[in-house]
Amino acid sequence: MYTLYYAPATASMAVHLALLETGAPYELQLLDFEKNQQKDPAYLRLNPNGVVPTLVCDGKPYIETAALMMLLAERHPAAGLAGTPEQYEEWRQWMVYLSHNLQATYRFWFYPSELGYATHPDEVRHALQTRIEKIWDQLDQHLNAHGPYLLGAQFSVADLYLTVLMRWSRNMPHPATEWPALNHLVQLITNRPSWKKMMEIEGVDIWPEDKTV
Repeated sequence: MYTLYYAPATASMAVHLALLETGAPYELQLLDFEKNQQKDPAYLRLNPNGVVPTLVCDGKPYIETAALMMLLAERHPAAGLAGTPEQYEEWRQWMVYLSHNLQATYRFWFYPSELGYATHPDEVRHALQTRIEKIWDQLDQHLNAHGPYLLGAQFSVADLYLTVLMRWSRNMPHPATEWPALNHLVQLITNRPSWKKMMEIEGVDIWPEDKTV
């Protein structure tokens, strides 16, 4: 049994998806960000950073989104969440890339205070937007040449992770779905049973929006 501390529409979505893909039993502990529950002393003993996700596994708390997804993939090899054995190193590379480059940059985009600002100066905001869009360029080129998934024909939790991060761009000047190969990946992932179940459980708005009439 796993316990996932989560908040809807945050990075914990990716770990929730990985749990659903494994089929392992788990329970959810909702943290109400409006009540600042992520800063409660009891929670800070589990996650000193005061963020989500936190995954309690065998009675011990673990943190960091990419690390938790890797932990689940490695503990449940039958689910095939790390690709094939031959793809393991490439899969691990993608997980670190997404964490180090994309999620870390988003942190600065959404939280100007971490760069010492109340709100971003225009030049800083432009620089962060440009960096994120360059990552979309690189990922789209890779998927166009080697897709439809990051590991080619083989789905992995790296695709779940990327799709959650792409969702965060939906209100940016140029959302990730404007890149064709990225948009195709979004369609593949958001049609998976795990995505639909996660959205239902967390009560998150449908994305991408259904524009059919």
